[in-house]
Amino acid sequence: MPVAGVRHILVKTSLEANRLRDRIAKGADFAKLAKQFSQCPSGQKAGGDLGEVKPGQMVRQFDKIVFKSELIKVHGPVKTQFGFHLIQVLYRT
Repeated sequence: MPVAGVRHILVKTSLEANRLRDRIAKGADFAKLAKQFSQCPSGQKAGGDLGEVKPGQMVRQFDKIVFKSELIKVHGPVKTQFGFHLIQVLYRT
């Protein structure tokens, strides 16, 4: 079964997610922004690092990005029932 190393930032609005994505594109540190702005406890503690995830472990919209999108690129905003995510897939095995 494949696994992926993933980190994310979860915020309440797409506007907020877009602003953070722009900051990352201009060189801001993903982990620092996750610690400062993410609504997810993992974001605040581990710089958004979710560790390794398996298919079906996350909600469908999140899973689709994790297992079908380009590595390293910051994807999003991705809307789920939790809010808006910026997702970065670090690797897949």
